[in-house]
Amino acid sequence: MAMIKAGRAQTRPTAAKWVKVGSSVRRRRIERRLLLMLTLLAAIIWIFPLYWALVTSLRSEDHVVSDNAGLLPDMFNLAAYQDALFNSNLLTWYVNSIGTSLIITVLVLISGMMCAYALSQMRFPGRRTLYGVVLASFMIPSQALVVTQFVLMSDMGLVNSWAGIILPQLIVPVVIIVYKQFFDAVPSEMREAVLLDGGNEYTLLFKIYLPLNWGITSALAIITFIMAWNQFFWPFLVTTSESMMTIPVGITQVRDTFGVNYARVMAVALLGAAPVAIAYLLFQKKVTEAVMISSGVKG
Repeated sequence: MAMIKAGRAQTRPTAAKWVKVGSSVRRRRIERRLLLMLTLLAAIIWIFPLYWALVTSLRSEDHVVSDNAGLLPDMFNLAAYQDALFNSNLLTWYVNSIGTSLIITVLVLISGMMCAYALSQMRFPGRRTLYGVVLASFMIPSQALVVTQFVLMSDMGLVNSWAGIILPQLIVPVVIIVYKQFFDAVPSEMREAVLLDGGNEYTLLFKIYLPLNWGITSALAIITFIMAWNQFFWPFLVTTSESMMTIPVGITQVRDTFGVNYARVMAVALLGAAPVAIAYLLFQKKVTEAVMISSGVKG
């Protein structure tokens, strides 16, 4: 009898333990479902403007402003896309955006890489002061320099030109800092060995250091290109001719004599955002890495 009672006494805590574990598992399932529902709700709220822009672009202008326009796409009218492609400067804006964004990306990476290499691997007077200036540039908002930059571009005759769009956007301190952190982690013995073999600083940078950080370079290239493509404020100020505008600025010029053509505006906006969306889908991992790198440096 004593052994039976002892067995029952041991069984009761075990059963209670299983009940506690089961309730904990059910609670976690409920929490996961609630989190999933909140995530889906946030995704719907985020994607609804894009959905509405697509639906609006596929309607006729009369139907867009009609009281009977619903949430579902009840018609597929491609007139707005045809009008945007053939009756506007959209293709010219594409060329301007692609050209300026590519040039900005290449120049920012090359200049940032060379500056970071000099600050990390070379010893010269004022090196620490120069790096302090680079760090201090984070505290100066770009909007505070707009008036000075515009006056400078105007005095140089670069208004309504690619050079006027590109030059003020070449200052990207985060690229210098990211590269410097990587160069600081490379063993100094590697640099000494290359120099003893007759190599120079350019050999070290472009043939040794650059191949070692292709992942960082590609991530920074993608995020820099996207930022340059989406830049609106400065190109809006420095371009007054439609033939020199980029996609974000050109969208503001899509209007008719009698008012705003909403379907056409939405069509141009979607066509303008398509290259960036496609680039993000193709290089999603690299974009995420670049955002994490930039956030880590800024934080």
